Amino acid sequence: MTLLIIIAVILALAFYVIGIYNRLIKLRTNVSEAWSGIDVQLKKRYDLIPNLIETVKAYASHERETFESVTKARVAAMGANGVVDQQAAENQLTRSLSGLFAVAERYPDLKSNTNFLQMQQDLTAVEQDIERSRRYYNGSVRDQNILIDSFPSNFVASSFGFEKSAFFELENEGERAVPKVSFK
Repeated sequence: MTLLIIIAVILALAFYVIGIYNRLIKLRTNVSEAWSGIDVQLKKRYDLIPNLIETVKAYASHERETFESVTKARVAAMGANGVVDQQAAENQLTRSLSGLFAVAERYPDLKSNTNFLQMQQDLTAVEQDIERSRRYYNGSVRDQNILIDSFPSNFVASSFGFEKSAFFELENEGERAVPKVSFK
């Protein structure tokens, strides 16, 4: 009888460990899937930037430093690896884009150009999609990190080498808002 109790306890413990392990795998997969959603939105953003620069260049060709800053920030963001590097690169790109829109503000003809207005709308839509993707990613990271930190699942997580994921956040409160791209 004692042997049956011991076997039952061992089986229950084994099923518990298997359940926690499978849940950790599911959460890690959710985090990866959420990051790929951010990647898709960032690619859309990167694809819009060259057209935006060319449109602004047509009106403000002497603003070379601003164009170079945006181009360099775009290249750095496209080449970033990992959440932390991507976060820093995106912060720099957002600052550079703000400078580009500040330049555009000084050119009334540009502000009324239909191509420029359409690109502004497209960029605004992409920024909103990035924000939604970022929220989904951070929610997935939160769920995974809670399970990794919680007792007793933290023993299973550490035994199988599960590590906490980094949140994808912006540097300061001022950068948390979607960049204003309306010139009306």
